Amino acid sequence: MAPTPDPKSVGGGGARKDEASVKDPKKKDDKKEDDLSEEDLELKQNLELYVERVQDPNPDLQRAALKSMRNACPISSLSWPLPCLPRESLSYRLIGTEGDIGSWGHEYHNAETEAVDLLMDVEDLDLLLEHVDKTNFKRTCNYLTSAAKYLPGPDDMLVLDISYTIYMKFEEYPNALQIALFLDNTQYVKQVFTSCADLLRKKQFCYMIARHGITFELDDEMVADEDDREALQDIVNNTKLSEGYLTLARDIEVMEAKTPEDIYKAHLLDGRASSGASVDSARQNLAATFVKAFVNAGFGQDKLMTVPSDSTTGSSGNWLFKNKEHGKISAAASLGMIQLWDVEGGLAQLDKYFHSNDNPILSGALLGVGIVNCGIKSDCDPALALLGDYLDKEDSSVRIGAIMGLGIAYAGSQNDQIRSKLSLILNDAKAPLDVIAFASLSLGMIYVGSCNEEVAQSIIFALMDRSEAELGDALTRFLPLGLGLLYLGKQESVEAMAEVSKTFNEKIRKYCDMTLLSCAYAGTGNVLKVQDLLAQCGEHLEKGDIHQGPAVLGVAMVAMSEELGIDMEIRSLERMLQYGEQNIRRAVPLALGLLCISNPKVTVMDTLSRPSHDTDSEVAMVRIAQGLVHMGKGLLTLTPFHSERFLLSPTALAGIVILLHACLDMKPIILGKYHYVLYFLVLAMQPRMMLTVDKDLKPLSVPVRVGQAVDVVGQAGRPKTITGFQTHSTPVLLAAGERAELATDKYIPLSPILKGFIILEENADYREE
Repeated sequence: MAPTPDPKSVGGGGARKDEASVKDPKKKDDKKEDDLSEEDLELKQNLELYVERVQDPNPDLQRAALKSMRNACPISSLSWPLPCLPRESLSYRLIGTEGDIGSWGHEYHNAETEAVDLLMDVEDLDLLLEHVDKTNFKRTCNYLTSAAKYLPGPDDMLVLDISYTIYMKFEEYPNALQIALFLDNTQYVKQVFTSCADLLRKKQFCYMIARHGITFELDDEMVADEDDREALQDIVNNTKLSEGYLTLARDIEVMEAKTPEDIYKAHLLDGRASSGASVDSARQNLAATFVKAFVNAGFGQDKLMTVPSDSTTGSSGNWLFKNKEHGKISAAASLGMIQLWDVEGGLAQLDKYFHSNDNPILSGALLGVGIVNCGIKSDCDPALALLGDYLDKEDSSVRIGAIMGLGIAYAGSQNDQIRSKLSLILNDAKAPLDVIAFASLSLGMIYVGSCNEEVAQSIIFALMDRSEAELGDALTRFLPLGLGLLYLGKQESVEAMAEVSKTFNEKIRKYCDMTLLSCAYAGTGNVLKVQDLLAQCGEHLEKGDIHQGPAVLGVAMVAMSEELGIDMEIRSLERMLQYGEQNIRRAVPLALGLLCISNPKVTVMDTLSRPSHDTDSEVAMVRIAQGLVHMGKGLLTLTPFHSERFLLSPTALAGIVILLHACLDMKPIILGKYHYVLYFLVLAMQPRMMLTVDKDLKPLSVPVRVGQAVDVVGQAGRPKTITGFQTHSTPVLLAAGERAELATDKYIPLSPILKGFIILEENADYREE
């Protein structure tokens, strides 16, 4: 029962006492009334009338006055100061009757953001756990996860930890899993599995883990039944990725293989087609190799490498021998790219090259094995079984093919068996520099973000053993990069290693410092670290200084996590392009490319078009760029971010960063004999699709709306999450900044973010109209 208000305390004696304390109440009230709108003035007069009537001795009149006050309070717009009465009546309302306080006006609900801000200020966010309920926990957690991007450490991790706990409390397991992956907390991931009893939902969790690109082993505590556990582990291991990708390709009818000429469109350039067609140089052929590899990636066929031997158009052997020496490495490896994610089919195609006496072809086949296994895990470890025996061969190119293949196939796996093999190479005083450089990169990829001390020590010793001449070699820079990858995204964990790097030879010391800093804070948006890197870029140094290149890349790496930071750094990089020294200007296009990867922005494309007309540009590089534009015939993305840009895949970013560092000195590496570093991009290649499947994981076509994503964080009610949408049937392609939502109530998606593989569950409440 609500306590009955005392007329003396509610507008009675209390009101008269207040009036007595005012020297000239009439004058003050007149001034207030001048500021009120007609509606507010009428409301004020009505409330004063109700105050008078509530003091009437007639109980019926009192009751009517109280009821009128109750109805009048919720519509108050608060554009005038509330008198004592509504405030007190609100307190009685809260004490007396449980119900929707939102009916009393917009100011009494949808205030989660203000509550979170207040609790952040007083450092008492734990209070949220007892006050959120099923009506507001999603809005609260959305705000928390968005705010985390702008908070310094360790507050950002604390905020995400609170979000995880709230999601788990309300059994919102997919969102909890996303935060667990962001925090890189294996125990949290296991807790999501053990807390959820629904097998179908666990399958969706597995798809989310597979997309993130980490190695994860399910145990009997997470999935009790052995058959179920095996089926779920297959999903985690990405074994169905090729099948889903080809389902998408067949649905939108792009299965037919494309040739490099289809991409160049040379026939459209006046006067150039005839002269270009007659040239059959090794460099032109090498460019064509990369173009067809990227364009036909994952489709299993192309018109140069997979045609039958007796075909009139030629055979893979014919194409291989149109490339010279080291060019054959990339040509043979391109077969792995064409068969991407199809391990069984790819290994069958590559098998014939394992018997070749031509070392570059053998090297390419070994690299191809790594590429075809990229992101796909298997209990039988075919990549290790095939490549392990070639690590100690005499020929450097064969060793590099095996080393790089292992790095790509086992990126992020933290495989100790491979670590021991590659560490031996790093410690081998007789090993050539290029072999040591690629061993360092592969170790960095396999142990990316692990902060593994044993691997770090192996790379440090290898770096300290380099001679003065070797320290000046472009390949030596891969050693600090391998070291940096160990600390990718781990922030303060790099500080001890940064101190060690100060003892290195001065030729490589600053390069190592910038690389470690940029890798450790990659994707964090840390403003102070961006300022440190910009300060390095602002110095006017001699041409021999090489550390400003990774500093420029570092600016993009740190700031790439959120749109505001991206826009600010684009402006900074445009200034560098105008006023910076040559070694900085060379790195700026790479940094701009990283900030807008697979997300073209008109202003950035305009900026990049200027240096693209430089006279020293190589035709081959332009053509390879065309191949990347048409990658996967438009079905693939290179962005390392996923789950609506909340999660950053460490292996994907590692592959991109390696290529960008190689591009800092193109002539000896990409334009030299190590052009196959371009294949490191395979680590970031993912289908930009939404594929809906039923409970048996078979493709299920349903209508979906696809439009530009709208930021709804902090907005009241249930605002629209997309705008300018069109309705399609799945599978569908999703461009950068686009979001999908189901256009039918017949099914319920088991993931809050509709991208990749989405399991649909039939809606039991659905009724056909």
